[in-house]
Formats: sequence, C-alpha cells, structure tokens
Amino acid sequence: MVSKNKYLRELPKVDEVLDLPDVRLLAGAYPRSMVVDGIRHVIDNRRSVILSLQEKDLVSIELSMQALIEELEGWLKEQYASSLRRVINATGVVIHTNLGRSILSKSAIDAVVMAASNYSNLEFDLDRGARGSRHSHIESILTKITGAEAGMVVNNNASAVFLALSTLAAGKEAIVSRGQLVEIGGSFRIPDVMRQSGAILREVGTTNKTYIADYRAAVTENTALLMKVHTSNFRIIGFTHEASLEEMVNLSWELGIPIMEDLGSGVLIDLSRYGVAYEPTVHESVHAGVDVITFSGDKLLGGPQAGLVVGKAEFINQMKKHPLARAVRVDKMTLAALEATLREYLDMEAVHHKNPTIRMITTPADKLKKRADKIAKMLVKSLEDGFVVTTEPEVSRVGGGSLPLAELATTVISVRTKSATANALEEALRRNDPPVIVRIKEDAVLLDPRTIQDGEEKEIVEAFEKVKRELKG
Repeated sequence: MVSKNKYLRELPKVDEVLDLPDVRLLAGAYPRSMVVDGIRHVIDNRRSVILSLQEKDLVSIELSMQALIEELEGWLKEQYASSLRRVINATGVVIHTNLGRSILSKSAIDAVVMAASNYSNLEFDLDRGARGSRHSHIESILTKITGAEAGMVVNNNASAVFLALSTLAAGKEAIVSRGQLVEIGGSFRIPDVMRQSGAILREVGTTNKTYIADYRAAVTENTALLMKVHTSNFRIIGFTHEASLEEMVNLSWELGIPIMEDLGSGVLIDLSRYGVAYEPTVHESVHAGVDVITFSGDKLLGGPQAGLVVGKAEFINQMKKHPLARAVRVDKMTLAALEATLREYLDMEAVHHKNPTIRMITTPADKLKKRADKIAKMLVKSLEDGFVVTTEPEVSRVGGGSLPLAELATTVISVRTKSATANALEEALRRNDPPVIVRIKEDAVLLDPRTIQDGEEKEIVEAFEKVKRELKG
C-alpha cells in the first residue's frame, strides 16, 4: 500500500508552479502576490486532504498539475470577484431594498459615467469664473418640477429630516402626531432622529386618531415646528382620523409656526392614472403651502440614493448654511444621476417609458402575462423532463417601504422539480453567476417578469440548465 509520505513528496513547490506557462498567464491577469497566495492555498489544501484520508483511499486523489491549475484559477476568480455583484431580480418587488432599490435610467447612467470619468464644474461657476455651489446643479430643475421656491439634496431622506430638524427646531419643540412616529427602516425611528437633532418631541393625539385641535392645544412659546410624517411604509385602517394637510398649513399660518412634512418615498407623478394606489405627490404638498418637504430620491422617484428637500427659500437657505449640510452632502456622481433623472420628469407623459422604476410599477398585467408565457416556453423547451413549469396569476409589490397596500397584478412562472425542494432550488439559483433571486410559494419557485430586465430571460434559462446538470450529477 502506498504511504502518505509518497503523496506528500509529490506535492509541487510554489516556485515550480509559478514557472508553469498557464500560471504565468494568471500572474499577468492577477496581482502576483495573490497568485502566490493561491498556489500556497491549493497546495496546503491538498496536503490537508492527504493527511485526512486513510491510506487505502489515497488513490482517489487528483494530483495532476492541470487539476491544480484549474483549482488555482477558480480560487483566484472567487477571491478577486467584486463583493457588490449584479443579480437578476425575479421577485417582482420593484424597489427591493436588499437588491439596491431603484435601477437608474440610461440617461442617469450616462451622466454618472461623464461625472466619474471627467473633471466637472461641481463647485465652479463658469459664468463668474469663481467658486460655485453644488446645490445649483439640482435646485433649478427641482423647483421647476415641484413648484417650490428652493431645494437642496443630501445623502438620504433620514439625513434630510435630521438636517431640517437640526436647523429649524434644535432645543425647541416639534409637534408630531403619535400615529406618525414611524420607523423608517433599519431600526431608524423618527423619535430617535428627532432626539439626535436636538429637537424636543411633542406627541399629540392617539395612535389612530389625531385632530387639528390636538396640535393647537400643544403649542407653547417653545414650539418651533409643526411636523407631519407620511406613513408611506404602513397604513392604519379602520377607526381612524388625522388632521388634513390643509388644516395643518392653516394652523401654521395662523400661529406663525413653520410646518414640515416628511413624505418618505416621495413621488412626482400621480400613479393613480395608471391604476396604481394613490400616493400624495410632492407638488401637492408644495401647492398646499408646506414650508419644508423632505423625500427620498431612490424610491418612487426612481433615482440614486438621496434625500431631497424643497420648500420656502427662507428655510432651505438656512439648511444650506448649517454645519451639518457638509457632513450629509452628496458627491458628483449622485448629483449627475439625480439631475438626469429629474430632467425626465419635465415630460410627465413620457417619464413612465424612460424611468425604470415607474415603468415597472405601471407595466400592464396583459403585457406581463405575455412575458411570463414566453419565459415559461423557453424553460419547458430547455428543461424537458424532470421539471414542471407553469404560469399563474399573482401580485407584485412596490417595495422599499412604498405603497404598502398596493397589489400589482402580474403573471408568474412557477417551477418545481421532484429532484429538489423549492428551498434547494432557490439556493442553487442564488448561487448562480449571475445570481437569480426568486421567491418561494409552497413547493415551487416563482419568477415575476415585472422585475426581470430585457435580455435576462436567456440567463435565467441557462441558470436552470446548470441547476439541472448539478442535480443529475
């Protein structure tokens, strides 16, 4: 019987492997230090396997140099791969927080590439030949679209709320309905944000009912702000009442106390015209006379992660000068993407064709059924026996804490196999390159065409073909 020592002696030295033509090619494609680490890893891995086996099982070990090179190449690809990877979203959740929320439009992507690959007038006034403000690139188009006097952008909506409260209510009271003390996400809660800003929270009303009289009764000499928070990520239904925006604005004018509204998701177009649940628009809040309005850029607006602030110039200008404004400012790539996204809203009739988020939310059910049927036929033809592929009516979700009650009619592709559980099938698809992210219902995985992008159908079929081969192996 061959001893372990013989196999151990056959293990190559690092320099010997480095000198191989195929490995020299790898050293040209990857950092040399990483290739050396990879060789040591592969050799150490083989040494560990030899030592762990019984001598009678040693004959099963593959010690050829070609196998070693293949293992090395696989290790290098895995180690050098980007942590942030493209995935195929087949869940039907349009603004999927875990999958990066909104997809940028082509014009926004082009704008990011321009800003990233060139010098720009980020903070340079080309007319005066002097230092300028990065706010200027967004403010004019933001005010044009919303009708507000002024506007600015920070890195997310939580920052926008934080900056507004720090500027307008630090050390003073901000009055909020108890039913609007929401958790934004990731355990960030409105009361916590207010506390950190220095504002003093003054709760009024009850969880399900708050009247304008409750706000009036709570006002003191130390009141700096009336605050309304749109519950964009949940709804209280049943025996409820809340003071209308009109009532709150009138009270604000009567008492001379500014009013701030956090719209959360922030939508610039009336989605109800496309059969989607109504969501208050930014323009409506501006028109109502709200002094400061905050909302997200990467949810229903369909742009990059950002927090947008619009409203009266008196208050927005104070926020721009606050020391925190620099800490929460956005970079040139975000500004470029946001400006391009906002420009698409100059044509409200065409934005649902150009903006991927709006397009996916408003895609008609009959169009989705045709796509589902097409993908299902491709899978049936490719997988043949062993898999059951059908289509069935379902609902998609908007996601991202937006329109929580909205159910978007869709048709999904249902795939099941006796060779694997739905959980095992989901995991195999998730480990594909690119990963295919699906949802599970009972004993099947579901693929929703609403969020599957053009050209990804073929990759989905290839992923299932790979899974089928693995199950057979």
